[in-house]
Amino acid sequence: MSGRKTKRGTRDLLALQSSGATSRVLNLGLVAARHARDPEYVEQPFFRNPTLNAAILVKHRIRADERYVFDSAPTTATKLILPFTNTDLTLGARSMFVGQRGWRDMLRDLCDDQAGIIRDAKLLAVIERLPSLDPFLLREQLKRHGFKVGRCYFAISPGDHDRMQAFVSEEISKLIELAFGGRGAATDTGRLVQILLSTQVDERLEPLRATLGLEGEAYREGVFSWKGFLYYKWVLRDLWPLLVLVLDELRAAQVKGANAEPELVRYIDGARRRLETAIQLHRREVIETLKVYDDAFRDLTVNGKPAAFREFLVKAPGMFMMLGERIGAISHIGSFWRYRFPRGCQEPVLITELADILQDFEASLGVGLEAPAPELRARRSG
Repeated sequence: MSGRKTKRGTRDLLALQSSGATSRVLNLGLVAARHARDPEYVEQPFFRNPTLNAAILVKHRIRADERYVFDSAPTTATKLILPFTNTDLTLGARSMFVGQRGWRDMLRDLCDDQAGIIRDAKLLAVIERLPSLDPFLLREQLKRHGFKVGRCYFAISPGDHDRMQAFVSEEISKLIELAFGGRGAATDTGRLVQILLSTQVDERLEPLRATLGLEGEAYREGVFSWKGFLYYKWVLRDLWPLLVLVLDELRAAQVKGANAEPELVRYIDGARRRLETAIQLHRREVIETLKVYDDAFRDLTVNGKPAAFREFLVKAPGMFMMLGERIGAISHIGSFWRYRFPRGCQEPVLITELADILQDFEASLGVGLEAPAPELRARRSG
């Protein structure tokens, strides 16, 4: 557990406060400011403990100097940040990782009272099993584990929900014909989409389960991870074009104060190149992982051979974590940059701010974590 009062730490907190929602960040203090009078916010809080319900959750890439707090060596973890006050983040915050040694005891120490702490610790453990904080998947994960949380915590527009429904319908129409014997294709498609996006795997999916020959938890986890694959395929349709624009804008960004900060100029030039390389690498890994699904799905629906898709569902939970980490990292870059620099914005950016943004992006992608940029080490420690 740590309290952060450095300049770097303050900038990090202020960036989280003003970044908007991303697949990497869930700012519960911001939700409170916007929805405090919403009945669902009052009746179905995210955390029952009031201290925790003003926290900031971050899917954080673990750095080399942070691994000692874990018994294992995770690549990412859920970081819980508790600002001393949400009205003035310059005062700093306390933080901890879900899953670090003794984290449940630390959680109790962080809270002003123990209201709801057992329930909230279970919820944090459920969140830790997700690769990102994407609202579709977060909402699904909480519901399937029995946590009732108000809709105000999940920034999902009706339009996005409808677009995803349409995408899933198109994706699985051939499977429905196979599993349900071609009865009432249009009706069955809509019905199965609703089931796949619901919180339960019930008897209505029995024809699918029988086709695949899976039982119990392996079937439930496989279907949930399959939903994750479908969700990420949908996300990628808009994400790749956005990232192309972001990289173009990053190259063309006008920087203020460059003459006074030659070391930062060198860092930014190198970081731009490293980010482009890392994003392309993540893209290739995502495409290769999705191809495993596409090939298995084609073998089932076109060739009538369920073995490959059954194997995919068995392996899907592990692949889903990797896929989510990769897409969550690059999605964060796209959404954060667009929030900070709206389309058409041509205002110059201070070189110190751009360096901080790029350092955050590199950390999100796992670039240079073993050896932070020398010229930023002093800045990081304040």
